[in-house]
Amino acid sequence: MLHAVIMAGGSGTRFWPASREKYPKQLLKLVGENTMLQATFERLGDLISPEHTLVMTNQHLVDPVRKQLPSVPPEQIIGEPMKRDTAACIALAASLIAAADPEAIMLVLPADHVISTHQQFQDCMRQGVQLIQQSPKRLVTFGIRPSYAAESFGYVQRGDALSDSKVAGAYRVKAFREKPDRQTAELYLQAGTYDWNSGIFMWRASTIL
Repeated sequence: MLHAVIMAGGSGTRFWPASREKYPKQLLKLVGENTMLQATFERLGDLISPEHTLVMTNQHLVDPVRKQLPSVPPEQIIGEPMKRDTAACIALAASLIAAADPEAIMLVLPADHVISTHQQFQDCMRQGVQLIQQSPKRLVTFGIRPSYAAESFGYVQRGDALSDSKVAGAYRVKAFREKPDRQTAELYLQAGTYDWNSGIFMWRASTIL
């Protein structure tokens, strides 16, 4: 079974003054009629049910998140008592999911992406599930083909294609690269083997524990 983990614990400091600590950008309507959190949830569509969606947030954001996502069971919205960043968030989510469903595949995604192509997104996620079903110990990440030499994103360097996976466009990861300077970003773009790191990952919950 596929479970979603939406990371919605941002502190609101990087988008100040529009966002605040008690009302970070994922709770704001920045694009369209929905907040970024609501858009992230709706993007999952019929791929994952609300009952199989965990929302990881800060303790003081639990109530606002519950109001924005009324279809997600209240107990599925988890308020972390203190900020421990991404690794701790994923570990807690994985332990909760694995306890309920030992064979679960978990999709981890931030709550602040803007993705307008919902069907393409869901198709990519289904391909990720296929890759893990073929090889249960796989860790899958989703790259975004760069359209310009961005300095504000991390990059993923593609390695060899997974020719035996029957999933088009699947590659081994050769390296993760931190946010580059302008010159390095230009080189990445010219090389044609680097993608933006989307921050979206998929794996079996038991694998990551």
